[in-house]
Amino acid sequence: MNQTRRISSGMSLGLAALLSTVLALAIAPASAHAQAESDPAALVKQTSGNILQALDSRRAELTANPEQLRAMVREQLLPVIDLEYSARLILGKTARTITPEQLSAFANAMSDVLINRYADGLLEFRSDEQLEVLPMKGENTDKLTRVRTRIKLANGGFAPVDYSFHKTAAGWQTFDVSVEGISYVITFRNQIVPRVEADGIDKVTADIKAGNVPLDEE
Repeated sequence: MNQTRRISSGMSLGLAALLSTVLALAIAPASAHAQAESDPAALVKQTSGNILQALDSRRAELTANPEQLRAMVREQLLPVIDLEYSARLILGKTARTITPEQLSAFANAMSDVLINRYADGLLEFRSDEQLEVLPMKGENTDKLTRVRTRIKLANGGFAPVDYSFHKTAAGWQTFDVSVEGISYVITFRNQIVPRVEADGIDKVTADIKAGNVPLDEE
């Protein structure tokens, strides 16, 4: 896996994945019950414009207070991401050798670093026309449903961004994002698993939390 691959806008894979995830899912106007009742495509469609409307009305405030932006992203984004399932996929077979507490700590460390690193990038987006949800295709089930979108780039091109959802007790949740066909789960697995095998999950988790693991920007 080429860890330095970038989409045509110049954004890294992780940045594009998180930005587009937040654009599609961050500020959900619906209740948890409504989220559980919505299918993934409808969930993406009904929420994609709301984050941008909130940013447009609070852009100066959030620009001046990045911690407030991060808190907003965290509060609204995390309920629609299955963090522990995603973390288990990232760790692969090494996940079988750790405790549930270690898995939870690893998942939280990953979310902390990613949100802190990329939340400010949301300020670049100013129009919900930058996100298009494409028609569903293929076989989709409760175990795996893919929602295809594309993000309009500053240069006029488009970057395809696909979300993998599954249905959980909390409703539909996403666990992987692919940008231009490249899965962030696989990208992170290729970087993190060798570290875990060499240093152990506790040290790697601590390093991620401290911001000492580059995570797809090496």
